[in-house]
Amino acid sequence: MSVPTAAPLRIQSATLADIPTIIGLAEATWEPTYRFIISREQIDYMYRVIYTPASLERQMTEQGHTFLLVYVDGEASGYASFSAQPGEGLYKLHKIYVLPSAQGQGLGQQLVQAVEQTVREAGGQTLELNVNRHNPALAFYERLGFKLHREEDIAIGPYWMNDYVMRKELR
Repeated sequence: MSVPTAAPLRIQSATLADIPTIIGLAEATWEPTYRFIISREQIDYMYRVIYTPASLERQMTEQGHTFLLVYVDGEASGYASFSAQPGEGLYKLHKIYVLPSAQGQGLGQQLVQAVEQTVREAGGQTLELNVNRHNPALAFYERLGFKLHREEDIAIGPYWMNDYVMRKELR
């Protein structure tokens, strides 16, 4: 009898050359993630603002976002991005998405752990994120030790994101 083994997992920093991969993952994850939370029009608008090649390049080169890609069996299956923020040791997790077909395998948790490790190594003490108040991922973040810090409403064009800001101390 053979015992199934986990698929080889690799997490690596993304470069500008990986922008098409990030866009492909975003195309596969955005609509399923948000379809029950915000309108189709808002999904489309936000996607066009955040995920153009030029916008992703600006995020990487001008805004200091680090992107991590997770690969399973050599296939890109998810990504996260984060950056330092004003304030003593504060970092923000901007994005974390895993392909719907790869969810439930611990990839999101692995990505968050990789972000936390990188932030700690850079001297970061606190990791913050925004999550829509109606996003089922709220429970995921709570399981990983994030706690409600405050509520925040953010205008994105003609739309509003009604978020919780969650924080995790990394000490």
